[in-house]
Amino acid sequence: MTANTNAQNTESTEQQRAYAVLICDLVGLRFGPDGKPDASEVQAHIETRGGRFHAGALGDKASLEHGLVHFFYQPDLSTREELIEAAGDGRYDAVIAAATFLPAETVFPLAGVRIGAGTGNMGSRSWGGGSGEGGTAVLMNTPGINSRATAQMVMKAILKVLPDIDVDTLHDRVAGSMFDTGRDLRDFPTEKLEGKTIAIIGYGNIGREVAKLARAFGMHVVVHARPRHREWIEAEGFVYAPSPADAAQGADVLSVHVGLGKQDAQTGGYANAGLVGAEVLSRLNKGAVLVNYDRGELVDVAALGDALDAGRVRHAAIDADLFRDASTGSLSGPMLPYLALVEKHGGKLELLPHAAADTDHPSRVAGAKQAVDQIFDVIRRRSVTNAKGTVPPEYVSLGATTPSGVGPVTAGNLLKLSVQECSELGDLCDLQARFWKAMASADPEQRRDIVAEQGAELVRLINRFCLVAEKSNLTGPYQ
Repeated sequence: MTANTNAQNTESTEQQRAYAVLICDLVGLRFGPDGKPDASEVQAHIETRGGRFHAGALGDKASLEHGLVHFFYQPDLSTREELIEAAGDGRYDAVIAAATFLPAETVFPLAGVRIGAGTGNMGSRSWGGGSGEGGTAVLMNTPGINSRATAQMVMKAILKVLPDIDVDTLHDRVAGSMFDTGRDLRDFPTEKLEGKTIAIIGYGNIGREVAKLARAFGMHVVVHARPRHREWIEAEGFVYAPSPADAAQGADVLSVHVGLGKQDAQTGGYANAGLVGAEVLSRLNKGAVLVNYDRGELVDVAALGDALDAGRVRHAAIDADLFRDASTGSLSGPMLPYLALVEKHGGKLELLPHAAADTDHPSRVAGAKQAVDQIFDVIRRRSVTNAKGTVPPEYVSLGATTPSGVGPVTAGNLLKLSVQECSELGDLCDLQARFWKAMASADPEQRRDIVAEQGAELVRLINRFCLVAEKSNLTGPYQ
């Protein structure tokens, strides 16, 4: 059967039925005129694609207009019981989620998309849980959408305590007219962030963005990741560490970005749970800062308590899910173990409810729009982008995609260059090559003359080349 025939059959099948998609998280975080989070941008995108947006739950599926993809917006669903009641019978063909945990008992025959990178919350048995292995439906994500937002929040957490100048006390004294710069400023010595060492565990989209920001602050960046990343880590000017403990050795800051890893089918545990334990924490410089804006389970909380007791860690910023049952008040989620540290170490902790990236409105909207597009592609074209785990044989995998400038360089980035961009890059390289060849064959006196005449122009050429390459996403690992 030809590709055209397949496409015709798919189109024909689509026209014979209606598709229902559940959206169980907010897809707009700014407030509208009614004082509620505004989903209008994503609604407009759905309607532009020819779909229908419904604020509320699916009623009688048989009454839906055939040939259309209908999206049902229910961002207030949260508890296990609510989700199973809403989607335990397979009435929704697909789902879009962000932070909401989908129990194994929820059923989505076609697909699920997680807004963001990790898929640990996508527990539906339809695709085999968060790994996407073992089910019959497609599991996808939107990698890189919130990478920059998360990385910026990591730097915000670090800058809260480093440099360690006591800005609150200084402010209070200045505001109270109780400070003399000449006499009193010497009582507040500090050290700049430049020259400090940051250990980054993981070199995915977020880890790499943190590394780039840390370098911009003049920090010494050490990265642990799988060995296959070593060449690119070093090519970007960072130091590669073969293990998490090696990365942590002598570090002033430790930031974790590896994800939970694979789940053990027998125990339910994750491969990277407790990765940051006593051995890793003991390698840090005394008074170090720990940032875990990835998954709460990655840190051994008991070991963190010991490190806080010993002063090995002076401050820990943690971002993890915390769920509260509205009827009983009982708490659950990976943040729960950290709460035991609050009474003793509250002043050394900054605990966020998985808000580091999930409160960035542009990222959430961009991720939701991409998720909508991925759902349309699965239904209309039987094509899958950003698949996690196994792709069923009736679908075609189109690989991964990330926002411009985030993630690895791909063949697509090179193929998308315009004739003008290729020509400019070639000219920039030719002009630089002439200078360097002249410098290589010149004696010291001639070198001084060349630099005097052409040095400023060379630096301009270098800056322009770097700018064009960065805008075209031509820097970083090649995939």
